[in-house]
Amino acid sequence: MTAGSQKVVICVAGLTACGKSTAARRLAERFRLKHVSGGTALKELALKLGYKAKERGWWESAEGMRFLEQRAHDPRFDKQIDAELLEQAGRGNVVLDSWTMPWLSKSGFKIWLEVSTVERARRLTRRDGISLEKAMKIIEEKDSRTKQIYKRTYGFSLGEDYSPFDLVLDAERLSSDEVFDILSFVVERLVLKQRR
Repeated sequence: MTAGSQKVVICVAGLTACGKSTAARRLAERFRLKHVSGGTALKELALKLGYKAKERGWWESAEGMRFLEQRAHDPRFDKQIDAELLEQAGRGNVVLDSWTMPWLSKSGFKIWLEVSTVERARRLTRRDGISLEKAMKIIEEKDSRTKQIYKRTYGFSLGEDYSPFDLVLDAERLSSDEVFDILSFVVERLVLKQRR
C-alpha cells in the first residue's frame, strides 16, 4: 500500500542518534513519499557558508559544533530552513525528519523517538568509532545547545514537551528494523486508513 495522491505529512523527531533519519528515510521509501531532512538542509547551508559538512558524523565534529554555536547567535539559519520545510509540508506527500516541524507545522502525523542519552552515545560510538566517554560529552553538549536554540527561537522545549506528538515510541531496546516495522504498522492503520 502506498500514499498515492493523498496529502500525507509525517514528521519524525528525536534527539541526536535516536534513529530518526533512518526511520524517516525508510518510511518515505515504503510509502513512496518524499523524504526531506532538516539536518541535511542545514548541512547544505553550512557548505555554502564554507564549512566542510560532507562527512558522516560532521554534526558531532568540532566544526559542526562551531556551526551550532553560530546558529545559537543567529536564528536566521534555522528560520530559513524551517520555512523551506513548512513549504514542503504544505505540498504534502512527505516525511519530514526535523526537530522543529512537530511544533511549527499545523498538519501531519507527528512521531517522537525516545532513546536515553547513554544509549544514543553507544550508537554514536558504533557509528563514528569514538569512545563512549567522548560520545557522551558530544551528545550532552549538542542536546544542550540545540535545546537552547529552539527555546530561544521558537519557545518550545525540545525533548521535554511531547504535546505535539501523535506517537511517542520508546526505541531504547528496539533495532532500526523493529522501529521501522512498528512505525509502518502505525502509519498504515492511523494515517493512511483515515484517508481512504
